[in-house]
Amino acid sequence: MTPEQKVLIRQTWADIVPVADTTAALFYGRLFVIDPPARRLFGAKDMRVQGNQFMQMLTIFVRSLDDLAVMEPAIEGLGRRHSGYGVLPADYDGVGRALLWAVEQILGDGFTEPVREAWSEAYRTLASTMQRGATT
Repeated sequence: MTPEQKVLIRQTWADIVPVADTTAALFYGRLFVIDPPARRLFGAKDMRVQGNQFMQMLTIFVRSLDDLAVMEPAIEGLGRRHSGYGVLPADYDGVGRALLWAVEQILGDGFTEPVREAWSEAYRTLASTMQRGATT
């Protein structure tokens, strides 16, 4: 990620945090439309709790953008845990599309092409690190 992309992620995250519950609900709602079988991964889990956990993980990721190497072991561990839950490499695509869609819904006109590119790169970084962890 470029320094400019990191700035865009942080700036837009500041707009997302106040509506984190809505963002998470949009994300999971869209994920289950894009990939209905993904619902299997959550069983009877309380999706509000899951949404809170998801947003907390993203908050940690955003705060760590300048030192992702320090976070790599934790992100790889997250990937191993997700693999244990039954997450497959192909599942990451739908998650990325759902995340970008949810961010776009929250930011509206603020979801410019540079913001889309920044969030896409951030997700690629997160997903590739998680996937690497899932294979170790």
